[in-house]
Amino acid sequence: MTRDRDLLVENLTLGYHEGVVIDSLDLVVPPGRITAIVGANASGKSTLLRSMSRLLTPRGGQVLLDGKAVHGMPPKELARILGLLPQSPVAPEGITVADLVGRGRHPHQRLMARWSRADEEAVAEALVATDTVELVERPVDELSGGQRQRVWIAMALAQRTDILLLDEPTTFLDVSHQVEVLDLLTDLNRERGTTIVMVLHDLNLAARYCEQLVALAGGRLYTAGPPADVLTPEMVRSVFGLRSEVIVDPISAKPLVLPRGRYHDVPDIDSRDPVADLPGRRHVPSSA
Repeated sequence: MTRDRDLLVENLTLGYHEGVVIDSLDLVVPPGRITAIVGANASGKSTLLRSMSRLLTPRGGQVLLDGKAVHGMPPKELARILGLLPQSPVAPEGITVADLVGRGRHPHQRLMARWSRADEEAVAEALVATDTVELVERPVDELSGGQRQRVWIAMALAQRTDILLLDEPTTFLDVSHQVEVLDLLTDLNRERGTTIVMVLHDLNLAARYCEQLVALAGGRLYTAGPPADVLTPEMVRSVFGLRSEVIVDPISAKPLVLPRGRYHDVPDIDSRDPVADLPGRRHVPSSA
């Protein structure tokens, strides 16, 4: 089992060049739970994750892990506790799947130390969990997008950290593999107690799999809490600029967002022609 860790963000301000992306953000990550960060494009989701893993230095405020500022921790010490799978990781040219997944064990190895049984077990379990055993001898750059994503997740699992940050882990995956990956992360959380924080674009998958949602808007925290409290039509409209209905998911009993578009929005029932709505009925414009 992993240890419960206190990870929190205090008055965090982040930016690139002259622009501010995250402004005075406070956030507490529930230990041992699964949290999803949601928001529109350019709302600061990936930037926040980068700073939480010390890849981006704050302009103000701090990220604290068990009371220590992560940006002051030695990189290898932090990597034994907290792992990051970025949005578009780049593998060294020609590296095989086995070698890449094995790199997840580097934070746990001493200088010149031999490959241990614990290392072998961690890599083997990660390969099995991600269904990538048959790929171990293949170069990573020859894999499909979906296969490559599963291999990167295997490397992150092999690292066996107490906290795992993932930036859009379902990218490049078809719907079946999206569910498999999220099931896998849920297994990791339930069996090992790993704290998981991930950026997700699919609000319904976020609601189904996560115990806390964090909604960002314009670089600020709009709201955070359980999916039933966060996913409301008002939040979807304010954060995403989208009209929607929110109902109960018949499978998970979590909130289910139904977007309202310009072409598939049911008109007011009082003004609807019941005959025109019958299947197979062809609409004939009235003559002026």
